Amino acid sequence: MFTSDDLSSLRWDPVSERVEIIDQTLLPHTLRWCHLDSIEAYCHAIGSMQVRGAPLIGVPAAFGLAHAMMEEASPDNLERACAALLATRPTAVNLRWALDEVRAAIAAAEPQQWARLARQRAQALRSEDIANCARIGEHGLGLLRQLDYGDTLNIMTHCNAGWLATIQWGTALAPVYKAVEAGLRVHVWVSETRPRNQGMNLSAWELQRAGVPCTIVADNSCGQLMREGRVDCVIVGSDRTAANGDVCNKIGTYLKALAARDNGLPFYVALPESTIDWDCPAGEAIPIEQRDASEILTIAGVDAGGENREINLAAAGSRAMNPAFDVTPHHLVSALVTEHGVIEPGPEGLGRLRESLTA
Repeated sequence: MFTSDDLSSLRWDPVSERVEIIDQTLLPHTLRWCHLDSIEAYCHAIGSMQVRGAPLIGVPAAFGLAHAMMEEASPDNLERACAALLATRPTAVNLRWALDEVRAAIAAAEPQQWARLARQRAQALRSEDIANCARIGEHGLGLLRQLDYGDTLNIMTHCNAGWLATIQWGTALAPVYKAVEAGLRVHVWVSETRPRNQGMNLSAWELQRAGVPCTIVADNSCGQLMREGRVDCVIVGSDRTAANGDVCNKIGTYLKALAARDNGLPFYVALPESTIDWDCPAGEAIPIEQRDASEILTIAGVDAGGENREINLAAAGSRAMNPAFDVTPHHLVSALVTEHGVIEPGPEGLGRLRESLTA
């Protein structure tokens, strides 16, 4: 399925030697590839959510740091670039992880080698992301095969944790794509994911582009669909997972976990190991990004004439609170699906994973 850059969110242009990204703020109505050619462009792309998704944003951050070293390879510029990139999205742990990976790659080298080594590490992180997500898909497929379902496997997802949120395959949607490749008949319930509508605008778009049947539903309808027996499992991604297994993901994830538990449905979280914050003891310690109220009070779309429009939804002077994420306690999670295999949620399961990684 993923044999070219047609189903990829970020690519390297060897001619211009620049990173190209899909501007995801224009989806689903316009597909536009953009070059990133300055540290300011990288920061804007991450902060404005032209690129988004915990696994993905680490890769352009790594390329952004490499670009900064190409412009000026000095300790001061290294610190300035890292600080600017880290400030763009404070919740996702992959951002800091990717920058630490690049810093480690150049630590023992002379400054004149930093740009080359940083770019090499960034390109390696891109390749590793593709391989890790493919493995997540395989492990998740094993769980899907164990489910008792009718002629069609109905999977519910939230936000976007597909190939638009990674380089290819995705995390939560990787098992879906692997299931389709394996010949399983699959249908995906896509929750709209207010206020930025990443489910409706991104997940539905990429599933349709990959030929996977899907239906967009209002966020508030998901519990009722579970209650009616129209959902076989829920799979979501993670922006940061604490060491005890608590999962921080897009706002609204917690409510789906509660509904799944009440209806006896598996609630799976798919994530690369890089999304686990081993220094964070529990979900309460995860900083929750607060975004602008305008994302709730307005909505953008395309009118009947094909023109982009932004309209006000609330009365003038209305106030809104806009937390971007919530935390799902680990006891509501059925399994963590990683590139290393299926992990028991909770401190014991993650503890065993950490021991295996450090052995």
